Amino acid sequence: MKRLVVLGGGESGVGTALLGKLKGYEVFVTDKGTIAEKYKSVLLNNVIEFEDGEHTRSKIFSADVVMKSPGIPDNVPLVKELKEKNILVISEIEFANEFTQAMIVGITGSNGKTTTTLITHYLLEKAGFNVGVAGNIGDSFAKQLVEYNYDQYVLELSSFQLDGVDKFKPHIAVITNITPDHLDRYDNDFDKYIASKFKITKNQTEKDFLIYDADDKVITNWLDNNITKATLVPFSLKENLDYGVFLRKDKIIMKLNKEEVLMSVTDLKLQGKHNAKNAMASAMAARLLKVRKETIAESLSDFEGVEHRLENVQKINGVQYVNDSKATNVNATYYALECMDGATVWIVGGVDKGNDYADLLPLVREKVKGIVCLGLDNQKIIETFENVVDVLVQTAGAEEAVKVAHKIAQKGDTVLLSPACASFDLFDSYEDRGIKFKEAVKSL
Repeated sequence: MKRLVVLGGGESGVGTALLGKLKGYEVFVTDKGTIAEKYKSVLLNNVIEFEDGEHTRSKIFSADVVMKSPGIPDNVPLVKELKEKNILVISEIEFANEFTQAMIVGITGSNGKTTTTLITHYLLEKAGFNVGVAGNIGDSFAKQLVEYNYDQYVLELSSFQLDGVDKFKPHIAVITNITPDHLDRYDNDFDKYIASKFKITKNQTEKDFLIYDADDKVITNWLDNNITKATLVPFSLKENLDYGVFLRKDKIIMKLNKEEVLMSVTDLKLQGKHNAKNAMASAMAARLLKVRKETIAESLSDFEGVEHRLENVQKINGVQYVNDSKATNVNATYYALECMDGATVWIVGGVDKGNDYADLLPLVREKVKGIVCLGLDNQKIIETFENVVDVLVQTAGAEEAVKVAHKIAQKGDTVLLSPACASFDLFDSYEDRGIKFKEAVKSL
């Protein structure tokens, strides 16, 4: 019997443990931190051996294969030692992929991947596909293989998940965009982060497709200097394309074997340039899978959007409060600020991942009347913007940040939570941050 050791007792770890046991592995789960009670109960109920608060070396180094949860960096001593001993270390996506024949649409990118994943799943579901959604969203891919028998999966894939793939191959890969993010995890080397994203296409063949943003210079530069066997399918807001999907005036045009007008961009339920791109990428994925364009257009006109991504929370005394907690990097916040029509009070801050805020300066000068810092270390934000806005205040929690923003804002303004940072200094996750923001707004 092969021995599977799972590093990390979270969503992907426990899902892998369940799948491993189902497939006949001897399974051991180990977590240096504390495993949440909900996951402990799953492991106990399924009689899977586990430990937390320590790593027992003798139990780990007897593994035939180790699944490393995406939150654990490659450079921690334990992972390095496992690799030195030639023990296979892979990601949950790689492990799970071995046990399914389902057709996979894999979606990655610095921003927009959650929205694009959910739109794509929605389009395929509306078209009658027996399709699941997993990856960096909802239940883990491995757990879904235990519980369901889908014919297709739409997977949101982070760079951390892609770092641990070897044979994984989506039939359709989507790269929404690539901007500096998680550089603290990649030795502050943007090229390493770019290479990680492009692992999504490394095993694709001529029969597979890579949908990508042709307006993104980082992506096009990589494609100009590297080889992928996949059929390239670009999307663009700026250029008329011979093949792919693009805008002509306000119409979304799809061009594969022939040119088709899909719909007017003004008929999209989700507005904004970034959402137009997300919709175009999703529409092309669905079209490649032979979904009727009428079904695609109808679905795009009623897709509601994603919680914590430019989510309108409430209007109070003429001030609109917007939850964009999912904006954990500068580029995501750039999109958010670009969407703001009037004067904005911007709530920003958290765990800096090597951010350069300079790209935001023109938008901040144009649209932001006040900045409310929400994080333990706001020095970089203060140094960048203190001479740009009239009001800059530091706060230590969502409730305080909302109360301060409420005092600064006037009728017709928007209060925007778009942190451009990770959440782990004050919150459990970006979801926790968004929920606490919404609670604070509703208690005003």
